[in-house]
Amino acid sequence: MKKLALCFVMGVLVFFTAATAFSHCEIPCGIYDDPMRIELLREHITTMEKSMKTIRDLEKSVSHHAHMLIRWVNNKETHADKFQEIVTQYFMTQRISVDDANYAKKIQTLHEMLIYAMKCKQTTDLSHIEKLKTLVNDFEKLYFDKKK
Repeated sequence: MKKLALCFVMGVLVFFTAATAFSHCEIPCGIYDDPMRIELLREHITTMEKSMKTIRDLEKSVSHHAHMLIRWVNNKETHADKFQEIVTQYFMTQRISVDDANYAKKIQTLHEMLIYAMKCKQTTDLSHIEKLKTLVNDFEKLYFDKKK
């Protein structure tokens, strides 16, 4: 009985520490790597795109394997969630302030990114991927104040 209780407590501890280990802090810690976050957004887009293409192929297959289809759908949604978390928890919450130049345009672009990430979760329409790529490029130019 003691071993079972100890295992349960250890499981709960692992669950709660794992959930916080992957998030960026809001202390603020002062450790920011904005270019890396932009590249992570692009990586998530690439993963969602590959997932969508694979889902489409699996749906066409005569011997399509339901378990593989489910795994690719889950993968697409997981990466859309991670994309949205970077947009909201990193950029909107911690990196964009009301005093920023082009504040409204930055927030609008980030909000559009959230909408298209949601649409990527809902469908396998690759036009949403293309729109996300464009939005990330637009945001990068705005954020780093690059001339268009």
